[in-house]
Amino acid sequence: MPEDIFRQLQEQLDQYSIGFPATESGVEIKILKTLFTEEEAWMYLHMSLMLETPESVGSRLKLVSQQVATRLDEMAEKGLLFRVRKGAEVKYGAAPFVVGIYEFQLKTMDAGLARLFEDYFEEAFTEQGARQVVPMRTIPVNKSIGVSWKVAPYEDAREIIKSKKDRLAVANCICRVQQGLLEQSCEKPLEVCFLAGSHGAYYVERGMGRWVTEDEALAILEKCQEAGLVPQPFNAVNPGGLCNCCGDCCGMLRTLKKHPRPVDMVVTNHYAVVDDDACVGCGICLDRCQMDAIIMGDEDIAQVDLNRCIGCGLCVTTCEAEAMTLQPKSSEERREPPAKAQLTLMELARKRGKSLVPLAVMRGE
Repeated sequence: MPEDIFRQLQEQLDQYSIGFPATESGVEIKILKTLFTEEEAWMYLHMSLMLETPESVGSRLKLVSQQVATRLDEMAEKGLLFRVRKGAEVKYGAAPFVVGIYEFQLKTMDAGLARLFEDYFEEAFTEQGARQVVPMRTIPVNKSIGVSWKVAPYEDAREIIKSKKDRLAVANCICRVQQGLLEQSCEKPLEVCFLAGSHGAYYVERGMGRWVTEDEALAILEKCQEAGLVPQPFNAVNPGGLCNCCGDCCGMLRTLKKHPRPVDMVVTNHYAVVDDDACVGCGICLDRCQMDAIIMGDEDIAQVDLNRCIGCGLCVTTCEAEAMTLQPKSSEERREPPAKAQLTLMELARKRGKSLVPLAVMRGE
């Protein structure tokens, strides 16, 4: 194995999603050495985001397919690769660091790994990564949607749940689990992340989640709204999952919160508006807002900073004076999500000047 195998692995992971940038401290290499063996790092370098059978991988790398199958399955069990089963056929693909390998450590996260992730988050994603658009999008809390206008099904959390009812799993929030190990977690609900289809199957197979019925899922969604969690599906018309996030623990929202203009980083098609005449200055909306987008202005009237508002509607649902409303953006400002998650990853790579093609392939190895 080359001596710099883990640096090559870091560079490969930096190609995907929001990236995995190098840091001055080198904490990213400590993370990789904790998660991967050298052989696993080498194997990952020769995988792509496209799903492949062990036979395909073995043929390409000129290795015995059974040995490859064993190694790929071991890596999938460690959360280093994504795995999909269809009947007797099993396929594997590389996973980004986020959303992917980090989230897949739900079963094995301990205090040591939690600290490494936190140090990396603070150094890489807060200081460097805050310039990047996140792969999730914010959709309105259902009860904040006005009766006079309708949202598209991909912007309605309940409709997303209903569309996945046949194969829908729920899992604990990895961010809240990590923060809990650091004794920094909030008291919001833990089992709040929904995974659909093959994503759900992967979580259930590894003992990280459980299948739920539509009624169970909608009841969980209701509790998330009451707790003040922001619904965030992956940025695609047909998302593979739906997270319910808080600004205290969620890496995405924490990064957004530290940005001077969160609205520029996240896909959102709504914004909050205050009726000055109706506002009684109770201040509840300030506590509900995850982006510090609301301040109390002159004469104790709430004011919304539209540079910070991500259109979740949490401020609307607890405004007893009905002074807060959520409004859709104009047709010129609206952003439609890509049809598939793969297109989102391609767009993120393009914006970051990266490629989804494995570096080993680009180098002809």
